[in-house]
Amino acid sequence: MPTTETRYQHIVLDDGHPAAPRIAGTTMKVVELVTAQQAYGWSPEELAFQFPHLTLGQIHSALAYYWDHQADLDREIARRLALIGEIERRTPPAAVLTRLRRRRSG
Repeated sequence: MPTTETRYQHIVLDDGHPAAPRIAGTTMKVVELVTAQQAYGWSPEELAFQFPHLTLGQIHSALAYYWDHQADLDREIARRLALIGEIERRTPPAAVLTRLRRRRSG
């Protein structure tokens, strides 16, 4: 996929509308790393432990990109979470969950 370099050493923008910032040399998008950090409260060092394919430099660059573009990326994160919520609402529960709920209530 064609990309555009940024001023951030380890960040490229995937061509598209909108352009998605991604950690260069990986398939990980900046919003995915930031979402993990926000969900678990991980430090950059813990992120490096959890994602061993990323260097600490890549992580810091992604976090710097996030803080410099926070409003746009927060909107993207909110859009993704809303999409996940909609998919969950439309997806019927797995049969095993239905059976477990019946057992609990019955």
